[in-house]
Amino acid sequence: MTVPVILLLCAGVFFFIVGVVGILRFPDFYTRLHAAGKCDTLGAILILLALALFNLQEFTLTNVLVSLKILAILAFVFVSSPTATHAITEAALIGGVEPWTKGGKRS
Repeated sequence: MTVPVILLLCAGVFFFIVGVVGILRFPDFYTRLHAAGKCDTLGAILILLALALFNLQEFTLTNVLVSLKILAILAFVFVSSPTATHAITEAALIGGVEPWTKGGKRS
């Protein structure tokens, strides 16, 4: 059980790091938010899944219930994070934040 947990944790941390690099490297608000939304969601899901599996190493009713609660949190993150990212993007568009275009030309 330790090897899958370590692999899931490493994959989750990798996606968090990729998200940070995307936030630092991308040119405008929309592309940065895209990197943050996708990578943070996947990283959080992988880490929560690793925690749920790690908790099941000792198979008791209490540990199963805790793992089910972690999976419920995972489902909440899976639904709420993209929804929040979409709402922030729509608010920025309504607020007048211009998307980046190559060469500085605006359409």
